[in-house]
Amino acid sequence: MSSMKTALPMSLLALAFSVGGAAARELRPEEINTASIASIGTEKPAPGDPDPAIVRLQVLLDRAGSSPGVIDGLSGENVDKAVAGFEAMNDLPVDGRLDPDVASRLEGNAPLVESYVVSAEDAAGLVDKIPEDYGEKSKMQSLGYTSVAEKLSERFHMGIDLVHALNPASQFAPGDTVWVVNPGPPREGKVKRIEADKKTGQVLAYAADGSLLAVYPATIGSEDNPAPSGKHKVKGVAKMPVYRYDPKRNFKQGKNDKVLTIPKGPNGPVGTIWIDLTEPTYGIHGTPEPKLIDKVGSHGCVRLTNWDAEELAGMVKPGVMVDFVNRSSATRK
Repeated sequence: MSSMKTALPMSLLALAFSVGGAAARELRPEEINTASIASIGTEKPAPGDPDPAIVRLQVLLDRAGSSPGVIDGLSGENVDKAVAGFEAMNDLPVDGRLDPDVASRLEGNAPLVESYVVSAEDAAGLVDKIPEDYGEKSKMQSLGYTSVAEKLSERFHMGIDLVHALNPASQFAPGDTVWVVNPGPPREGKVKRIEADKKTGQVLAYAADGSLLAVYPATIGSEDNPAPSGKHKVKGVAKMPVYRYDPKRNFKQGKNDKVLTIPKGPNGPVGTIWIDLTEPTYGIHGTPEPKLIDKVGSHGCVRLTNWDAEELAGMVKPGVMVDFVNRSSATRK
């Protein structure tokens, strides 16, 4: 690994990565690499500051196949659900609590933060901004990333604030060496059945032998636009899909009352992946806002982070059963 770049003076750090008006501190790689997940809950970081032990836990869970969603160093429901998913994958009592047995099964000696050299390709295909209005979106050539930092945050499953906390002095220019977490390679296997659990806000992917291959936090519909019920099947997978907006068939966005074609891109309405279901207009897809997974409702579909949707898409084929259920984690089978 290369040595870390010189940090900004403390007087500038507050300006460099201000989050909701509160300054987040610089985070050093060794803080994460040497953190103990057994200490979680005993030490309280400042509100909004990433906790090195939580970052470590999130990376370890991601590597184990139980996604915490965005790796941001912040505790919350998605972390607890990922712990519960790991417990279910390992036939442990499912309570979502990080007890010593779970911690010992997760821990390893491999470094979790590694250096990465920004490439020219990382800086290609960026856009200035993403408008909220679908009419304005439809006029764009693509809905790409707005910065190299955003592109790297998704590649390494990180929150954008964590990227900046680890690299407060970086301009993310080609040739720069930056620090990122290593979430490990995508899960592999053949998914036979998917459960979309509305109650827990999770998608569970099962193999033919009934074993749990992967677990993801998910936004599954909303009160105004509920997800379907019962059993459906995967029809196919589209990578980097364009999005057809039809206000009469789906929902109305802003003042847009005509059918629009929204261009492809990771910041498009359905992100980088669309897993089409036999239930018309419904699918499992990515998102332009990974930090909002299971925090803000969807328009009836199942929304995952882009990287989780891509991983799941790599393990499914047409005909895979998707079962929409409403059960607690304690009753999973």
